[in-house]
Amino acid sequence: MENKVNKKDKKPGIIGVVIVLLFLAIALSGQIFILKQDWVTHITLIVTTVVAAVVAMYYGFTWEDIQEGIMYGCNLAMIPMLILMMVGVLIATWIPAGTIPSLIYYGLKILSPKFFLFTVALICSVASIATGSSWTTGATFGVAFMGIGVGLGIPPAMTAGAVISGSIFGDKMSPLSDSTNLAAAVAEADLFDHITSMFYSTGPALLISLVLYLILGFRFDATTIDQSQIDVIFNGLQSNYYISPIAFIPPIIVVILAVKRMSGLAVMVIASIIGMIFAMIFQGYGLGEMLNFMQNGFASATGVAEIDSLLSRGGLQSMMWTISLGFIALSFGGVLEKTRMLEVLLDKMKGAVKKSGGLIFTHAIAATLVNIFSASQYMAIIIPGRMLVPAYKEKKILPQVCSRVCEDTATVTSPLVPWGLCGVYFTGVLGVATLEYLPFVFLSYLAPLITVLYGFTNKFIWKEGERDSVKTYHDEDKAEMVN
Repeated sequence: MENKVNKKDKKPGIIGVVIVLLFLAIALSGQIFILKQDWVTHITLIVTTVVAAVVAMYYGFTWEDIQEGIMYGCNLAMIPMLILMMVGVLIATWIPAGTIPSLIYYGLKILSPKFFLFTVALICSVASIATGSSWTTGATFGVAFMGIGVGLGIPPAMTAGAVISGSIFGDKMSPLSDSTNLAAAVAEADLFDHITSMFYSTGPALLISLVLYLILGFRFDATTIDQSQIDVIFNGLQSNYYISPIAFIPPIIVVILAVKRMSGLAVMVIASIIGMIFAMIFQGYGLGEMLNFMQNGFASATGVAEIDSLLSRGGLQSMMWTISLGFIALSFGGVLEKTRMLEVLLDKMKGAVKKSGGLIFTHAIAATLVNIFSASQYMAIIIPGRMLVPAYKEKKILPQVCSRVCEDTATVTSPLVPWGLCGVYFTGVLGVATLEYLPFVFLSYLAPLITVLYGFTNKFIWKEGERDSVKTYHDEDKAEMVN
């Protein structure tokens, strides 16, 4: 019993925590900006994990404690990484099935370059609300939009930014989303009160983002398109792939299954199998060929460079770089959590929570930092949220304000972290580096700014008495109407 108490009371010093975080910041900055080695983040994080382990052991933690943190992080990564594997398989079946080629073909016919980015963000937001998953939207609609954008002459980084903005908005606002339910639970808020609260911050963030995408889109019009090249793409797609509205059946099934709350992993498996069957029926591929595609990716051989570069992708193996980064990053985050380094950091920030504005600003900074250092939006929701819930209660601020801040900071900034779960996911699926699409994910900047602004201006920061007054007011109105 005494050992358990001692273990519970163990805590590293703030100097040790600062050493670990400074080492991470310097190592990553040197790797990216000085050595120009974007693709060795794995090794940087492994070395930083070693530094964190040494510091933790200096403060009395054992190797068993360190290993517990590593295993905890890996366990958090397990389902998301399995989903990522199946996303690679899904893409490799939907291309030969004609699904992605058909989405690109009809999209090029319908969408205008000027309104493309606006349309992408809007459609992805609706799709994510329906499915409750930004990941599912990115792997289906997002992949198709990337291809359409190339055909329309839109830079891939801009398209990826619009896909991610729309996807994370819908994910946040959907009652089917795991992060939405998690944030409500962490803050002890009613789920639909939480979603209603987010309309006041995320709603304006999306509207401003749509306006920005519209303005950005004015740079592109019919004159930016090489129509002869578009014709070549049309002919290449029609000559080599099954182009038909029937090919839209797989994504429709995905949406239906997601709405019915089937697990994301099961949805990806089913969608991949359907894609394989479609490819064998409509394109004449054999079972052996399809298994090879699912393992190693599909190689397009139309002779049209633009098509082949777009459609030569997918496969389980193509996701292994991303998956390994996810496991390593979350292992590092698990060590920080289990050795209480994140807790020590947040404890030092609690002094700034005397007023509502300071509380919400502290929550926003803490969630963003946990996102960066733990590589997990789930940790960024849970750790700062649970630590600051008592401060919200002390100020009699309703729980849906706390849950809103969780989402407006932890959830929306997660795609901006190159080694974070969402960052590696969208980079792997959309084929655009995180640092390239980062400037164009407008929602990820606007939502935190708006929620912090509300804190300092005391707008939409509802308190218990105000809520009760509203209810009493409506009750009195009803009584008067009855009389």
